[in-house]
Amino acid sequence: MKISHIEHLGIAVKSIEEALPYYEKVLGLKCYSIETVADQKVRTAFLKVGDVKLELLEATEADSSIAKYIEKRGEGIHHLAFAVEDGVTNALAEVEQAGVRLIDKVPRKGAENLHIAFLHPKTTQGVLTELCEH
Repeated sequence: MKISHIEHLGIAVKSIEEALPYYEKVLGLKCYSIETVADQKVRTAFLKVGDVKLELLEATEADSSIAKYIEKRGEGIHHLAFAVEDGVTNALAEVEQAGVRLIDKVPRKGAENLHIAFLHPKTTQGVLTELCEH
């Protein structure tokens, strides 16, 4: 697997509208996109810092993974996403061969039309890891 760069950092928030003033007014960043990913029960807002994106994640339903995460751990960094050059499917096969537990056995569609898959934090040093490809 060849990782080309950090694609984004996912940050769980209770409300995008309440979180954006901190990122925009205090840090001086600009939100360039807000979208809903219905099948993941999440609404996302993207901001850019250099070449890295921040993805604010707001639950759209009480039973979503983001809602459960916030209930258990509170708001904050949710996951780290890496862009892979040789495709998410190939990357999943490689990491599974290395003994990493997969949350997603096959890639799925994520925000910004990325193909994504998550690796379980119990086998990734406690960091929920997302693999992405355009």
